[in-house]
Amino acid sequence: MEKDLIQKAQKRDRKSLERLYRHFYGYAMSIALRYSGSREEACEIVNDSFMKAFDKLDQFSLENSFKGWFRRIIINTSVDYYRKNLKHYSAMDIDKAGAETCDPGVIEELSREDILRSLGELPETLRLVFNMYEIEGYKHHEIGEKLGIPASTCRTYLARAKEKLREKIIAINQIKNEGAVR
Repeated sequence: MEKDLIQKAQKRDRKSLERLYRHFYGYAMSIALRYSGSREEACEIVNDSFMKAFDKLDQFSLENSFKGWFRRIIINTSVDYYRKNLKHYSAMDIDKAGAETCDPGVIEELSREDILRSLGELPETLRLVFNMYEIEGYKHHEIGEKLGIPASTCRTYLARAKEKLREKIIAINQIKNEGAVR
């Protein structure tokens, strides 16, 4: 069914393009939300991604996975969006260090919403590097090439992202524990 829909969309059938959009919108939004700072940014990324996908749909081979192909487009669009809006993001303190250990059981007690909210609160660069490395599986040199920064800086950003997430997880856990005590 999906291949049939894609074939029709490749022929620029308007209804098929619309159905393809509706079918993959949730999937695209779930990826874009991880990379963006707000729902509005995610919507922009999703719409831009669909426009790029529709423009290049004739280049897609039905032998490949559409989700995988489209996922790449969403990630690249997110990176492009980040680079385009870089001047709007605040500079971050890269010199701050210090690791606090985190009980591994704490993560099991977090809800999906807690985790997504914590990711969403990371500074743009940290969130982008974290997602690309930890979730998408890019290597540091690949991330560096896409973002125009050295691989060593990517490693620093990843360490900083993990530290900030650790701090947020500890804070959430403390709030939950205080609520349980009362």
